[in-house]
Amino acid sequence: MPIVQHLVADTFGSHVGKYSERLKLTKKGETLAEAPLIHLESVVISSRGVSISADALAECCERGIPVQFVDEHGVPYAAIYSAGLTGTVLTRRAQILAYTDQRACQLAIAFATGKIQNQSITLRYYAKNRKETAPEVYQELSLSAGEVLDHLAWLDRLDGECVDDIRGEVLAAEGNAARRYWEAVKWIVPERYGWPGRKGRGATDPINGMLNYGYGILYQQVQRAIVLAGLDPYAGFIHTDRPGKPSLVLDLIEEFRQVGVDRVVFGLAARDFSVEQQEDGLLTQETRRALAERVLTHLEAEMRYEGKRFPLRAIIQQQARHLASFLRGEREAYIPYKAEW
Repeated sequence: MPIVQHLVADTFGSHVGKYSERLKLTKKGETLAEAPLIHLESVVISSRGVSISADALAECCERGIPVQFVDEHGVPYAAIYSAGLTGTVLTRRAQILAYTDQRACQLAIAFATGKIQNQSITLRYYAKNRKETAPEVYQELSLSAGEVLDHLAWLDRLDGECVDDIRGEVLAAEGNAARRYWEAVKWIVPERYGWPGRKGRGATDPINGMLNYGYGILYQQVQRAIVLAGLDPYAGFIHTDRPGKPSLVLDLIEEFRQVGVDRVVFGLAARDFSVEQQEDGLLTQETRRALAERVLTHLEAEMRYEGKRFPLRAIIQQQARHLASFLRGEREAYIPYKAEW
């Protein structure tokens, strides 16, 4: 039996409880899933009507296992962590103070650089196996990868005393690069999916539904990494402050969207993955479960990082720690994650 590292509770009327050294998901006496606590990395509750016992919550908090709640769109709305994880003060003080100086500018540019680099790399990743089988697609993806990367020159020209001076330019460079990336991605999406191009919340087509739900799963992993690194998820640099808006999560997630979710979703589409939808366009429970399992499995896949190979989940955690070290003045620069292809 495979080791369960992420327990997903997505069945209405089910219950998560602690039984000896494991968590079990049950409904009316039937065991739907179970996970040994020693291997468990997260608990994701993705349906209404799911209950969890106080004993299970206490055990998760003691072991540093986050319990995360997402809605049917994949949008996170709550997370439970040990209270001790939010007790670090030194890193948070440095994070808040950094907003007013050059560190914030450096981070805003670094996050945007990571996103643009990985969009370009991902287009090359999509192209590499199509040179012989689909030369026109290969040519278009390769050309687009270079055009996306050209937007780094826009970032190189930026200079400001604080992040407010450059935010508009950073967002413009990022937005234009993203537009070119999504235009190129259309070349690899089978016509049967009827993809209209990239749309965010509220999209009802299969591809955007999968992307949005997948980003929700990735969001949880990034938020977990940020909290474990002693950082405040709500004090970001590119994304502006707003009550309840986890700006730093939205900043850091940018360099992982393509490798963490896009490659999974477009890989499934290339294999004619069957996407079932409800009448309102939302993904069915079965499709959400299948997609969540694939994204979470992909996060355990090993990738090259700093001369070695690590699970992508561990790379996300290490990047959050590098970010904290930079803010505390222990690193000269924050270097965004650069994917392999």
